[in-house]
Amino acid sequence: MDVTLLMIALATMGGLGFIFAGGLAIADRKLRVEENPLIGKINEILPNANCGACGKAGCYDFAVSLVDGKADPSGCPVGGEDTAQDVAMLLGIEAGTANKMYPRILCHGGNADAVRKMADYYGPLSCSAMDLVSGGDKACYYGCLGGGDCVVACPFGAMIMTDDGLPTVIEELCTGCSLCVTACPRDIIEMHPADRNVFVFCKNHDDPKTSKAVCSVACLGCGICARKSDGGVEMDNFLGVINYDALDESKIPFDKCQTGAIGYLVPPVKPETPESKEEGLPN
Repeated sequence: MDVTLLMIALATMGGLGFIFAGGLAIADRKLRVEENPLIGKINEILPNANCGACGKAGCYDFAVSLVDGKADPSGCPVGGEDTAQDVAMLLGIEAGTANKMYPRILCHGGNADAVRKMADYYGPLSCSAMDLVSGGDKACYYGCLGGGDCVVACPFGAMIMTDDGLPTVIEELCTGCSLCVTACPRDIIEMHPADRNVFVFCKNHDDPKTSKAVCSVACLGCGICARKSDGGVEMDNFLGVINYDALDESKIPFDKCQTGAIGYLVPPVKPETPESKEEGLPN
């Protein structure tokens, strides 16, 4: 090989590298955007779950929005009140009140209540797969599939499957990230405030005859709850839907619902009366 040509090639490549490196150095100096140090400090405070429950791409993105004034310190459900207070202190603003939200399972059609199809389902035990392939092995096409996608999606172990094939929430572990809501292909999981206690535990829009045939606890679309509630419950294609802005629990005829589709998440404790005390006395 010609030594002269080799030296020229090396000199040329070295010169170009030096020129490009210099150009990059100048560009870095001229175009550099200094990051607000608050972003890093706030990001350290955030739980770094990167679950997206705040509506942002992740905790860092949420921190940027906080510094830019485009988010509220109480917007991180995973961090809760303590994180909101710490962030607000750094920003020098009021934290506001974070309304704790929990996922609610709006289906009571477990293995004991839902009617099974004539043909069994054989395939991946995943809700998304069952919903896509055959709709699972339950006759109701609106209820829980029982595959547990919501349980798998929860990064905090706050959801488990019961023996009846329905998910249940462990509130002590739940952060309100809503990943279980996204994972459910049937949309039977909804986020609700912690103090909300009345729900329609059904999503079935079939006519009364069909809904009764596929599940013993389905909403039958009779509409008695809507007629008695003064706007607290509205009917949507054979399904009662609660209007929480107008809801007066005292006007809901819970005892008239044949299947118990509308009811309390946690039954209220009835006050003791002299009669009830007498009934509790030993014979």
